[in-house]
Amino acid sequence: MRHVPLGRSGLRVSRLALGTWRSWGTALDYSAAEACLRAALDGGISLVDLADVYAGGQAESWLGWMLGSLNRHRLVIATKAYWPTGDGPNDRGLSRKHLRARVDASLRRLRTDHIDLFYCHRLDPGVPLAETLRTIDELVSAGKILYWGLCSADAAAITAVCRAADQLGVPRPIANQPPYSLLDRRIEAEVLPTCSALGLGQAVFSPLGQGVLTGKYLGAPPPGSRANDPARLPGMEDHLERTDAVRSLVALAGELGTTPARLALAWTLRPGAATASIFGATSPEQVAENLAALELVLTPPTLGTLDRVFPPGRSRSQA
Repeated sequence: MRHVPLGRSGLRVSRLALGTWRSWGTALDYSAAEACLRAALDGGISLVDLADVYAGGQAESWLGWMLGSLNRHRLVIATKAYWPTGDGPNDRGLSRKHLRARVDASLRRLRTDHIDLFYCHRLDPGVPLAETLRTIDELVSAGKILYWGLCSADAAAITAVCRAADQLGVPRPIANQPPYSLLDRRIEAEVLPTCSALGLGQAVFSPLGQGVLTGKYLGAPPPGSRANDPARLPGMEDHLERTDAVRSLVALAGELGTTPARLALAWTLRPGAATASIFGATSPEQVAENLAALELVLTPPTLGTLDRVFPPGRSRSQA
């Protein structure tokens, strides 16, 4: 496993990361989640991605319990805040009050004294940007978070945040976390070049199009899969319609002697694309399958074929 700097920071992360969205506390029970984490760590993965709202905070709590038998320093723990966590008027967003409360709550659930990478899960137009940035600076100064980033931000917002951070003399974000896959290439036109110029890395999520790029949904959805679960289906409906493209991916993977999942993951990690690719898994076998993507080298002809099948800029997903 290669570990590379995230953006222009000194934080080094594994090229693949284990995600917990729509898996820990929803599709997986505690023992299955722990088995996936241990398989990931054994494979060299260091970056684990969470959020305060995943399974109502349960994902963070589970990792906190697991940390008791793990080397905390070995992990890069990423979590997020923004979405509502209660019915109160201050139980959402990026105000100083909400951010401080959510970071403290995450630290309690995680049973640790610091968050390695804290994301603003979205930007908050209802809060002055200076208030959010100064609060993050306070949390960094207090040692509660070490680095921070943005999620699903467009190029204009990323530029505005970095400019404001410089004007205030506070740390810039070091990363952006957007959706990115063969089925969703929106970030290529503006976000990737903007982040490259400003020094932000990309820790992308849904690199397998929420499982669609594995090919398992070309027939009837397997029992217990995301497509059969109304709670986890939203966001992947449009991906499920791209059957011709996915069939071509499956065929190409067969010609290359690999699997469509490995091919799709390797594509996100090609030069100039993602720094790290965050995948979800429901078993140690799936973790091992995804780790094998690191061994796959994509040639120019293969990349050209993928561009023809999945044209740049094409996305019908609203992830």
